[in-house]
Amino acid sequence: MTSSNAPAVSSSATASAPHGTDAFRRLSRHIAVGACLPYLSLKVAWIAGSHVGIPDGSALLEHRLTMALANGLTVLMDASVVVLALLLTRPWGRRVPAWLLAVPMWLATGLLAPIMVGFPLQMIVHGGDPGGDADRPFLDGWVFGVVYGGFIVQGLALGTLFVGYARDRWGRLWRGRVGDLPAQDTAAAAQRLTAVTALVLALVPATSRLLWACGVTAGRNTGGGRLMEAVYVLFLGAAVTGAWQLAFHRGRPLPVTVPLALAWVGSGAVACWGGWMSLSTLVMSDDPAGMPTPAMHLTYAVQMIVGLLVASVATHHFADRSARTPR
Repeated sequence: MTSSNAPAVSSSATASAPHGTDAFRRLSRHIAVGACLPYLSLKVAWIAGSHVGIPDGSALLEHRLTMALANGLTVLMDASVVVLALLLTRPWGRRVPAWLLAVPMWLATGLLAPIMVGFPLQMIVHGGDPGGDADRPFLDGWVFGVVYGGFIVQGLALGTLFVGYARDRWGRLWRGRVGDLPAQDTAAAAQRLTAVTALVLALVPATSRLLWACGVTAGRNTGGGRLMEAVYVLFLGAAVTGAWQLAFHRGRPLPVTVPLALAWVGSGAVACWGGWMSLSTLVMSDDPAGMPTPAMHLTYAVQMIVGLLVASVATHHFADRSARTPR
C-alpha cells in the first residue's frame, strides 16, 4: 500500500464487477456524504456568527477569532470525507497514488474510530452528553447527538467503501495467515525493534489513562471523560498487539487481516487523537487552571509517537509483501 505506483484495477475488472456491488457502493457514498451535512452546516453557521447550539456563557464564545479558525480547520477535515467517498467510488480514484489515499484514510480512521466506540458507550452509561461542566456547558446536549451520530454514520459508510476498494486494489497483500508470512530476515530486525519500542512507550499513556479512567485525578485537571480514557487504553492495546503480531509473526493461525486491522485502526486512533489533543492545547482557555498538565502533555505526545511507530510496522509489511507478491 505504500508504493505510489501500485497498479490500478484494470478496466475489464471494473466492468465485470457485479451491478449490485456498484449500486451498494454508490449508496454507501451517498450515505457518507449526507452524514457530513449536519456537521458542516453547524460549523459554517458558527463561522458566520450564529450561536445555534451554543448556550449563553459557553467558553466557545470567549475567543471568537480562535474558534472561527478552529471551525474552519474542522470544516476542511470533514469535507475531506466527501473527497474520500468520491475517490473510493469513481474510476479516477483507481489511479490515485497509494500513499495519497492511504494517509488521509488512516487519519480519518484514527479520528472516527474512538468516537464510533466511545459515543455509543457514553449513550449507554452517561446519557451521551460529554459536554463538560453541568453548570457551564459549552454546547447544547442535542449537538452531540447530531454531530457524533453523523460521525458514526460517516465512519461506517467510509469504512465499507475503503474495505471494498482496498480488497480490489491491494487484496493480494493480506492474503493468507500470519503463519504463512515470509521467514524473518535481517531487515525485519528493525521492525521487531520498532514493535518492542512501541510496546514499551505505550506503557506511559496506557498507565496514565487507565489511572484516570479509574478516577485518579493526579496529573489531570479536567472532569468527566473517564469512559473515553478507557477507550484510548483499548486502542493502545490494539495498536501494539497488531504491531507485535506483524513483527514477530505471533498468532500464526490468524488471518493476516487481523493484525493489520489492529495496527491500522489502533495506530490511527492513538496517533491522531494524541496529535489532536496536543493541538487543542493551543486554543485552550488562558486560565492556567484550564490548561493541560505536564502529565497530560506527556501522555498525548507519547501516544502520538506510539501510533506512528506502529504505523511504520504496518507500512513495512505492505512494502515487503508488495515486493514479494506477484502482481
